[in-house]
Amino acid sequence: MVSMASSVTRPSKYLHTHKKRYNGYPPAPRIIIASQQQQSKSTDQMGRREIVLRSTEFAVIAAIFHFSGTKPNYLGVQKNPPALALCPATNNCISTSEGVSDLTHYAPPWNYNSEGRKKPISREEAMAELIQVIKSTKPDKFTPRIMERKDDYIRVEYESPIMGFVDDVEFWFPPGKKSIVEYRSASRLGNFDFDINRKRIKALRLELEKKGWASEGSF
Repeated sequence: MVSMASSVTRPSKYLHTHKKRYNGYPPAPRIIIASQQQQSKSTDQMGRREIVLRSTEFAVIAAIFHFSGTKPNYLGVQKNPPALALCPATNNCISTSEGVSDLTHYAPPWNYNSEGRKKPISREEAMAELIQVIKSTKPDKFTPRIMERKDDYIRVEYESPIMGFVDDVEFWFPPGKKSIVEYRSASRLGNFDFDINRKRIKALRLELEKKGWASEGSF
């Protein structure tokens, strides 16, 4: 009887021990999963690190290669007839000197004593308002720098935040009794500007309208 009891209890212990060993196996997959998660995190970190490194490299390249271009020698008020220069054939310039039929390059002049202004201002006062708006308005985050200023003329260089591209923008107050301001905005490099020059002029005009200015035509 003792031997029979012993033979019965042994399998029970064996099964218990075997079951205990079997229950000890699941942690292994957990280690594998944890390892996979760590590998995934490491891959994500490497991906983000690579993006940062590439962004840094791009910034360094942008700092080395400063695409400012050369200032055109035809800027300023032309003599015959007195007007700002026409635009080149490229699609990165607008000017009030162009013909109305040229929808790509033409832009209407401004009037600083429009019907909406209660009290007319002088040319000097209008120029002061224009300079204030130029300095305080940065369309597309371009940095404006007033490079030349006369009694009837202002030339501004707008520099892009990346790569240092420069656009030349001119404003001219023609002689006479009319309160008109002519302008020209053009990129020095490239063939297309993605409407940056047109957007810039529109942004300036919208700020000037708050002071009583108006456009002489639809824009």
